[in-house]
Amino acid sequence: MRLEGERDSSNVEDRRGGGGGLPIGVAGGGIGTVVLVVLALLMGVDPRALLDGGAPVAPPQGAPESRYAPAEGSSDEARRFVGRVLASTEDVWTAVFREQGRRYDPPRLVLFSGAVRSGCGVAGAAVGPFYCPADRQVYIDLAFFRDMERQLGASGDFAQAYVIAHEVGHHVQAELGIARRVGELRARAGQAEGNALSVRMELQADCFAGVWARRAHEARGILERGDIEEGLGAAAAVGDDRLQRRARGEVVPESFTHGSSAQRVRWFRAGLSAGDIRACDTFETGRS
Repeated sequence: MRLEGERDSSNVEDRRGGGGGLPIGVAGGGIGTVVLVVLALLMGVDPRALLDGGAPVAPPQGAPESRYAPAEGSSDEARRFVGRVLASTEDVWTAVFREQGRRYDPPRLVLFSGAVRSGCGVAGAAVGPFYCPADRQVYIDLAFFRDMERQLGASGDFAQAYVIAHEVGHHVQAELGIARRVGELRARAGQAEGNALSVRMELQADCFAGVWARRAHEARGILERGDIEEGLGAAAAVGDDRLQRRARGEVVPESFTHGSSAQRVRWFRAGLSAGDIRACDTFETGRS
């Protein structure tokens, strides 16, 4: 990606090593959330559903939590990368919303290590990056990017940018009122229907990530040769079918909450091709 000279977002909060981050296993007032996440991992249940925040992926079930331990000097580089990607999403979505006569209120992105206290409770690194609708913030432990490369084979700076853009996509859903309406439907739905709605939400966030990439490249020329392949590879790597097969040796489609590898690739590509959120109606009957 070409991000040299791009602006750095002021909406990044770095809690690594600070009071906002928590040691692994220390839950403060939210110990119930951590216990539930651990139990979910042990039982083979997707822990991301506990937060209801729309995390794009998680390390393979049963993978150990890890702390971010960068080489000297690399921490600032990683922080700048995240800040520049976030700034790019701010520019794109501000323009998209303006075209619709709306005002975009960007999310805050919180960097943490080990575990973090959010408006959705306390979450550990094993949950993966997530968006919390309660406080409208994105949370990322940068160790996830290392795990994504080593354990899932999804490498490259654009693969990381895709993750950030996906989580911001959930914030866009909140800004547009989509998250609230789907939340109301899920509250009345059974398990199978609720899972299906969750999949639709995740696929739309993938599509929104594609819209961002297309718009950002048209405006600033950020994409380099191989970047799109990295994004598509990351989308495929975090499909429910691939994660389930890796973790349990079998695939249970009715338990999907984020969509198959093919679906995630297809919707990311749809947003990338169109550059228009109207191409991202994953809830339309008959589309998958």
